[in-house]
Amino acid sequence: MNKTPLQTPQTQEQQWYVIDATNQRLGRLAAEIAKIIRGKNKPTFTPDADTGDFVIVTNADKVIVTGKKPNQKLYYRHSGRPGGMKTETFNELQARIPERIIEQAVRRMLPKNRLGRQIFKKLKVYPGSAHPHQAQKPQELKIDTHPFGEN
Repeated sequence: MNKTPLQTPQTQEQQWYVIDATNQRLGRLAAEIAKIIRGKNKPTFTPDADTGDFVIVTNADKVIVTGKKPNQKLYYRHSGRPGGMKTETFNELQARIPERIIEQAVRRMLPKNRLGRQIFKKLKVYPGSAHPHQAQKPQELKIDTHPFGEN
């Protein structure tokens, strides 16, 4: 009886993909990115191994959210000191550090363990259209995050 070969990071070849976040919905984009860096889009997916691909996200400052979320969605961080909680809205964080929005959305969709922290390192986010990963020959990946194909 032949067994299915177990995929390991050494036997798995990894691709590099570039995703343009211009006018993409945040949650739908983050779900697709999490699926790719985890490796769930491949038939060789193994839950306990890092078999995903690298993803480069460009134009992170142009990602969108719907409804009243630009003014009502809050992001929290804490300095670790008493009374050190800081709060800012989506618009404020997008103006200050736009790549953190996508990073947080994707990180929270990954496993909360050592493997999740290792997988998260495969995500590279840049606010503009330039990135320093041309040597990896990344492929352009089109993702349609509009639920009914609207723009």
